[in-house]
Amino acid sequence: MAIKCLLFDCDNTLVLSEDIAFDVCSEIVNEILERKGIATRYTSEDLISQFVGLNFRNIMAVLQQQLGFTLDPEELRGYIKLEEDRVIANIEAKATACPGSIEMLQNLHSQGKYKLAVVSSSSIRRIKACLVKAGHDRFFHPANIFSAADSLPCPTSKPNPAVYLHAIKQLGANANECLTTEDSKSGVLAAVNGKIPCLGYVGSTHTRGQKHEMANHLLATGCKGIMLDWSEYEKLLAQIEAKQ
Repeated sequence: MAIKCLLFDCDNTLVLSEDIAFDVCSEIVNEILERKGIATRYTSEDLISQFVGLNFRNIMAVLQQQLGFTLDPEELRGYIKLEEDRVIANIEAKATACPGSIEMLQNLHSQGKYKLAVVSSSSIRRIKACLVKAGHDRFFHPANIFSAADSLPCPTSKPNPAVYLHAIKQLGANANECLTTEDSKSGVLAAVNGKIPCLGYVGSTHTRGQKHEMANHLLATGCKGIMLDWSEYEKLLAQIEAKQ
C-alpha cells in the first residue's frame, strides 16, 4: 500500500524541547523526594538516560516503585499540572525547531500528498506550545495532534502503542500506510509494537559518539533508517515508498 500519513514525534524530533523539559522534571522530582524524606536526587541527565520518551506521569510511576514511596491520586494530579505548567513556560521562552524541520514540513505541506500528524507522549498543551514556538503549528490540523496523556480514555505513554493505534484509526489509515519518525527507543518500540514503519532521528543527540550510539540502538529496536538531519527525510521516505 502507498504511504498516506506521515507521523512525527514532537520532543527532540521536531522541536528541541527534551532538555528543557527534563530540567524542570528533575527539579520537581527532587522536590517530591525531599518532601517524602528520600535522600536520592536526580540531575536532568540522570532522568534523560533512564526515562527519555516517557511522560511525567509514567516517570513518577516508575520512581514510586523503585524508591518505595506513594503519591495519592490528588497529589499526582497536582504535580503533573505543576510540571506541565513549568515546562510550557520554559518551552515558550527557550524552545527552537530541530534544524531543517521547518523546511521539510513546508515541502511536505506544499505537496498536499500526505496527512501530517504529531503523535507524542506529552500533553496536548505541551505539544501545541512546542509547535507554536517552533513555527510548526501551521503544518498540522488540530485534529491531527495526538497525545498519549490526553487523547486516550486511559492516559499512557510510549512504548505502549495505544496512542499510535488511536492516531491511525482517527486518520483512517492502516499501519502500513503510515510512516513515523522517533528519536527515542521507547518511541520506536511504540511504533514497532503498532506495526508502523519508523525512521530514527538522532540530530538532537548532543555529541557525535552519542549520535552513533543512539543510531545503533534505534536500528536494533526496529527503525527502517536513520537521519542525522531533516534534509535526509524525503530521500528516505522515497526509498521506503519504493519498497511498499
